[in-house]
Order: sequence, then C-alpha cells, then structure tokens
Amino acid sequence: MTSTAAHPFRMLVGGELTEASGGAELPAIDPYSGAEIARIPDASARDVSAAVHAARLAFREVWVEVPGVQRARLMHRLAELLDEHADELGLLECRDNGKLLRETTSQVRFAARNYRFFAGYADKLYGRTIPLDSPDMLDYTLAEPLGVAALITAWNSPMQLLANKLAPALAAGNCVVIKPSEHASLTTLRLGELATAAGFPPGVVNVVTGGPATGAALAGHADLDRISFTGSASTGRAIAAAAASTLVPVTLELGGKSPNIVFDDADLDRASVGAIAGIFAAGGQTCIAGSRLLVQQGVYQRMVELVAGRARQIRLGDPRLPATQMGPVANRPQYDRIREMIAGGLDAGARRVAGEGQGGSVPESGLFVPPTVFADVDNGSALAREEIFGPVLSIIPFRDTEHAVRIANDSEYGLASGVWTNDLTRAHTVARKLVAGTVWVNTYRAAAAQAPFGGTRRSGYGRERGEEALREYLRTKNVMIDLSGRTPDPFAIRT
Repeated sequence: MTSTAAHPFRMLVGGELTEASGGAELPAIDPYSGAEIARIPDASARDVSAAVHAARLAFREVWVEVPGVQRARLMHRLAELLDEHADELGLLECRDNGKLLRETTSQVRFAARNYRFFAGYADKLYGRTIPLDSPDMLDYTLAEPLGVAALITAWNSPMQLLANKLAPALAAGNCVVIKPSEHASLTTLRLGELATAAGFPPGVVNVVTGGPATGAALAGHADLDRISFTGSASTGRAIAAAAASTLVPVTLELGGKSPNIVFDDADLDRASVGAIAGIFAAGGQTCIAGSRLLVQQGVYQRMVELVAGRARQIRLGDPRLPATQMGPVANRPQYDRIREMIAGGLDAGARRVAGEGQGGSVPESGLFVPPTVFADVDNGSALAREEIFGPVLSIIPFRDTEHAVRIANDSEYGLASGVWTNDLTRAHTVARKLVAGTVWVNTYRAAAAQAPFGGTRRSGYGRERGEEALREYLRTKNVMIDLSGRTPDPFAIRT
C-alpha cells in the first residue's frame, strides 16, 4: 500500500473485508495538514453484533481446537508481516495521529516484539496438580481461554496499544473484536488485513470502526467474555458500567498524572532530559506522561532553567521529517482541551516559563501546541490534578523525601512515576512508597514486552504486557477425581 487515499479501508468481520451497513463513513484527518486522508466505516450496532457472532462461532468451532504451537506459528507470522510493513504502517499512523514518524515506526516494531513474546506462551499454558487431604483424590487445574474478548484502543498509539491486548488474547486462545478510536483507525484496519494474510482463521480477529455509538454497542454486548479498554477515565467508567450489567470482566488502562521526582543528588543534565522525554515525547499524548515534575528545593531553580530552556528549543514541524522533535496534537477536540487548560492555568495565576509565542514554522491548519512549562505550581491546582494529555508540564518544589512522596501520592491517579537520584537506598525506599503501577529510576518512558504495565486508582486495573497479561485472558478450571472406587457417603463432604 503506497497511497493512503487510494487504499479502501474496510472492517474485518468473519474473515471478510466489509463496509458498514448502510455505507456510513467517517473522515480520517491528518492533524498536520488538516487534509482528509481516508474514509473509515462507521459501524452500526448490527455490524458490531455480526463481528461478535463471527468471533463466537470461530472460537466454538475452530479456534478452541487449534493447539498452542499452531497459534504461536500464526503469531510469529503476524510479527514478521509487521516488520515487513513497518515503514508503511509507521507512515500511516504518523499521518493519522500526527506522532513523529520515527516513533510510530518504532512502535510497530515494538508491537511485533510483543506478538513474538506472547507466542512463546501459547503452548505453555500449564495447569497444576494440587495435593488434597485424601490420598484417594486427584486434583488438577486447567488454564482455559475465556472465549470472545473486545479490545478497545485509544488514538495516541494504536498499534502498540493493540499489541498489548491482542498478543496475550491470541496466545491464550481467545477470539477478538477490535475497536480502535475513530480518531486513528487506519493502522488497525490495515492490521486486520495482515492478520488475514498471516493465516488466522476467519472470525478469530475481527475489526470494527466507528464513533462513540459503535464503542457503546460493543461494550454493552451481552456475548462477550472480557473487555480490555485503553482511554480516558470517563469513558472507562462508562465501559465498566456497561460491562457490569452483563457481568463481563474488564481490564482498564486509563489516564495518569504521573510524578517525575528529581532529588538534589541527581544528575541534573540526565534528569532534565528525562523530564523533557517524559512530557514532550509524543506531544504529551501518552497516559504515562510525567506531567508533574517534582524537584527538591536545593536544585529547583537550576532544574526550572534547564527544563524551560530545553523546552524552548524543541523543534515543531512535519512529523514525517527527521529534524522534527514534536508534531501536532492528534485531533481537534484534544487540541481545544489543551488550549483551554493552558488558558485556565494562566487565568489562575500560574507562572509560564516556556511556551509563550513559541510555534516555529508550522502550517496554520496544523493542530500545534508549543511545549509549555509552568513553574511554582500548586499540587492542588487544576494544572497538577487534571490529566491534560498534551505538552504541558507543571513543576512543583518539595523539601525532603517524605514531602516528595506525599505530593506524588496526592493524586486521583496512579499509573506511572519516575525517581531521579544517585542514592540507592532512597531509590528503593521511594519506589516502595509510591502509589503507581510503574516506577522508573533514572529513566522514563521505558517499556519492555516482558514488563507488566497497568495502574491503580483512577488509572484503572488489570495488567498488560508481561506474564501477568495472560491471566487477563484465561480462566482456571478445577478437576477433582475420586480414585478410591468406593461408594461415597451422600451426606459427607470429601476432602
């Protein structure tokens, strides 16, 4: 595929590429140029039901009988296809959500790594034998797939977010219905084509696209066995409520207001680069963004100068070009919200030290927000408490370790955090005390297929990546066998 506009983007339902019933469509807009680059199907509730039915049929009649070693071969082939098409998919995602081309291409390759990692588990889903009180009773467990999983992803990193869900779901033996954000659906639709090319049986992988109504129809469908969602806390609550009505278990990977903590013994050059990477990489449009920079008082002014100076030097521009360091915001609603939050901070008296008048040579049609830094922020303010999901950093001073931990944990979120220190004891101590699913020490935004990821509080529950992710898509069946051959007492419990 070379031309985005010339490629027909269609859903995948039961192995067939299809339009939405009635032909409804939505535009895909390039946030850099403002141009429409493609059209995507806007699925109805009927389309969603067809996809769920196809997944159920495939699970019951085909996929449940496919041995793990064969599932692994298919997953490895999908990973090979992702690597072969990494440049194409990276460019497609870059144009669809405005992220840097080098990052989107890298994320495609990281997605391939996830499929390979979980493929290794597909034939190793062991149960265990359990010794009981009676030697005449044999007890063992089986690890079984749930059935049909709905995988709903966000617009900021579609390929990577999907791999976090799809790889363990397939390895565990489930069939899936995937629903990407309407703001960035193109690479997910393309992945549906690649899954078919890899040889997955019809109905194992299904992809539907559309707006909020499509997502609501999927989340509320009665014939699901698991929902995994990545996105905002507000949408996560709505999905959890819909799932509760049908008693479907949910994995939620939601937002964050992550603290990035710099102690006075840290390497300030490294820490300032880490702070920049933590908030301005991906334009701040990442749930793990280190949007609160906590700095110890002894080095506070120096860190403000370093971070503000580096922020002012960030080059905005065409995300496809190697020289560009930050692209546009992914879509108009998010752009408007970020601008509103910045204006609200200024109205409340926050001190902006970077971002004013900074724009660079960018098209007026582009959704650009300059890297913005506020200093002396009160942790009780909206800037410090609400997830902005954009290139906006709040710098907050602290006195000592206890004070830093108290500020860091004073949040409704609990997804990620960073600690910058050369004191090994302090690093371990603070890591234990932080309420967060991930703690990075002297780094930020690092990821690995083997490392579990997820949050606490309003950042959601459940885990993705790592061995823990498999548990989200498996159920345990217990089998108990009486080996004695004796007629039991019908009124006694065997133990």
